Amino acid sequence: MPRRGPAFTLAMLLLVSCGGGSVTVPPITQSPPATPAASSPSVSAVPSPTGLTMTRARSGHTASVLADGRVLLVGGESATATAELYDPASASFLATGSLSGPRFFHTATVLADGRVLIAGGASGDGALSSAELYDPSTGTFSLTGDMSVARGLPTATLLPNGHVLIAGGGCGCGQGVLATAEVFDPAAGTFKLTGSMAAARERATSTLLPNGKVLIAGGQKPGGVLASAEIYDPGTGIFHPTGPMTTARYSHTATLLGNGKVLVAGGQGVSDILATTELYDPTTGTFTASGRMSIARAHHTATLLPDGRVLVAGSSIGGGSATVELYDPATGTFAADASMVSARSGQTATLLASGRVLIAGGSDSSGPLQSAELLR
Repeated sequence: MPRRGPAFTLAMLLLVSCGGGSVTVPPITQSPPATPAASSPSVSAVPSPTGLTMTRARSGHTASVLADGRVLLVGGESATATAELYDPASASFLATGSLSGPRFFHTATVLADGRVLIAGGASGDGALSSAELYDPSTGTFSLTGDMSVARGLPTATLLPNGHVLIAGGGCGCGQGVLATAEVFDPAAGTFKLTGSMAAARERATSTLLPNGKVLIAGGQKPGGVLASAEIYDPGTGIFHPTGPMTTARYSHTATLLGNGKVLVAGGQGVSDILATTELYDPTTGTFTASGRMSIARAHHTATLLPDGRVLVAGSSIGGGSATVELYDPATGTFAADASMVSARSGQTATLLASGRVLIAGGSDSSGPLQSAELLR
């Protein structure tokens, strides 16, 4: 069996809390898609060393781009409550306010007003129902309303109306994996239940489509892996079936391309980690196979670049991979790119204003990493 890095910690927590045997891994955090451009990513004139060091080792954390271009990194394995900011102008990390308590495998969503919603996840005591807001103007976190149920590894999607859809996850409360979903209202600071999914899912992906609806794809359910997908309609608060995918998978990535299709890549399948990819077409509601990656990948990252290509990095195979490749939507194929300095699994990947990609933390065979690096 391949090593699954940081997944083992939360697996043990849910095993104790739920009486189940599901294995859990870091959630995929979806960043707003970049606008495709004809040229390749530009390189910042600011000094940009390849090797960087965070203030803390982190895996199972989140990374969010703030309105001023800085990157907020929150929590992570080792049950840390710390957070820090990466400043592209100085190419350095600096500690910022702390969470109310330890949190990892949570979600982080940048709201329309610039604050960041941190929701769910787990601590040393199990899955969490609490949520908090980071205010960049003060550099502090404050608790907001709780979710209806504890959720580890849910999905989170910013909706066109400014609300946030939180779906699925593992509750750690005796109910196992969840099919329920709820919506956070930033003005009220509260969560409200919305329609439930047809299937209970954790480690699924969520993607905001150009029509304002949300694609939820794959994931794991008790005793199995899902190939099914569904669409959430914010106008009705109801999930509708779509798809299914060509391959059952979880801990995969889903990236909205410039042409409106969604690239689904890698993940853990029924028995093996996958190198396969597929495309979802919202106009037909169908998935079709696309190019194959050079290696099988799970717990990796996929980042849409300004030129419309997708940069895919890392994997949980062998405790982490340093390999990087680029997906070209025009040809539907992958090509090798310059490798990372460090092998990583479960890292975050954040597109900066310069067009470069900040790779931060993750795990290798020795545990969580404190290093970070810039690609392209």
